[in-house]
Amino acid sequence: MARITASVYTSHVPAIGAALDLGKTAEPYWQPLFKGYEPSKQWMKDNPPDVIFLVYNDHATAFSLEMIPTFAIGCAAEFQPADEGWGPRPVPKVIGHPDLAAHIAQSVIQDDFDLTIVNKMDVDHGLTVPLSLMCGQPEAWPCPVIPFAVNVVQYPVPNGRRCYNLGQAIRKAVETYDQPLNVQIWGTGGMSHQLQGARAGLINRAWDNAWLDRLIDDPEAAAATPHIDYVREAGSEGIELVMWLIARGAMADVAGGPKPTLRHRFYHVPASNTAVGHVILENNV
Repeated sequence: MARITASVYTSHVPAIGAALDLGKTAEPYWQPLFKGYEPSKQWMKDNPPDVIFLVYNDHATAFSLEMIPTFAIGCAAEFQPADEGWGPRPVPKVIGHPDLAAHIAQSVIQDDFDLTIVNKMDVDHGLTVPLSLMCGQPEAWPCPVIPFAVNVVQYPVPNGRRCYNLGQAIRKAVETYDQPLNVQIWGTGGMSHQLQGARAGLINRAWDNAWLDRLIDDPEAAAATPHIDYVREAGSEGIELVMWLIARGAMADVAGGPKPTLRHRFYHVPASNTAVGHVILENNV
């Protein structure tokens, strides 16, 4: 059977992609951030997955305010980088895994989670920036990727508990797939940031790091974090952190297995006007 071997958590700030694409990674402003991902790039080389299930949010490229699904799974054979207003990023197209995606959709929907099936869409920085941070600038991404888009843009958005439970359903689905695949699940977005209004530019280091502590060591407490706490403490866009809970809910310890091993933890501010958080957890089964 397939199994989830690890979970990866990272912010997906668009300016990070621009810094990579424009060759600015060695500049003093950006160098500390990219240095924090060097261990992660080596970890990826040492632990290559067969498939990445990547949780992210679309930024008005595949979806718009006219129609935003709460949860959408990409079942296509490939996904092109999106044009977000200044041309597509110069990164490889994303190769999908339609068979596993369809299997997960079937299982998760039968497990009472309503998913939107997407057979054609472009993918924006929410998905491509995490791939770049973890994989560098290859001619092709190292494995197929299943995009999983979550609405954290237009209220009402799903709560942390719902996302955490969804992660458990995804793990169950993966484990009933009849091919011996090594699957990693990535949760992206966040951490504290606010892009508009009187609190534009808000960053809350203390809250971010306390939330990372809970994510790693007490995911039930992280899942219980109410929406108002994200908004008050982490800014209007801090709600993106609920997507990390999908990945955390898919880990073995949530189902009574051994606690995961923390392989890397990194936190940096600022990147543009956003706090960047990053964690790698490995399952011990």
